Amino acid sequence: MSKSTQKAYDIIRHAVLSGDFVPGDRMKEEQLVQLCGVSRTPVRDAIKQLAAENYLVMKPNHGAHVAKWSEQEIDDIFKLRSMCECLAARRAAENITSDQIETLREQHKMIEDMLLADAELDIELFLKANKAFHDTILEATKSEVLRQSVFKLVSPPIVYQTALNFSRADLEHSNKHHRELIKALEERNGDWCEAVMQNHILAAHRRFKEVAL
Repeated sequence: MSKSTQKAYDIIRHAVLSGDFVPGDRMKEEQLVQLCGVSRTPVRDAIKQLAAENYLVMKPNHGAHVAKWSEQEIDDIFKLRSMCECLAARRAAENITSDQIETLREQHKMIEDMLLADAELDIELFLKANKAFHDTILEATKSEVLRQSVFKLVSPPIVYQTALNFSRADLEHSNKHHRELIKALEERNGDWCEAVMQNHILAAHRRFKEVAL
């Protein structure tokens, strides 16, 4: 992204996540240009990126709108995500390298250190490390089909909104799953990996329903 596009992306994304724009709102280009303080081209490029990441949806002849899902759609997203990520965990157990396991350890420790520090929770750090953790597992599958399937199902707004409402105990529980996944992957135990991943996704689904629906 250019600097102007990145600026527009960050401002619009924050406005969506903070609730300044609510699900279903139309994103008027003129309004976004004024909000972001950049020209139309960076705003359009930012909208395309946000649509690709499921923050926005493009409606023919109606422009961009903030993504909106029904409760049933949310349930379907998490169920499909569980199926795909459980399979990914099993495949990763068959193919993961020592370097990839070390990367998982690093991301786990990054979250653990944040939780142990006597400071406010850093949700952005958690999101970054969590994404790197799950991306490494997907990379270890050696399956582009699985990677693309999970990418389409892991909607950033849902992940962010879930994490934003995580308590310290929720984050600790999530990172315990990460630690157990590392152990299961080291043991090359596909059944164990799949079981832990299923619990991990179901916990996130339950928390999302508690705070967002």
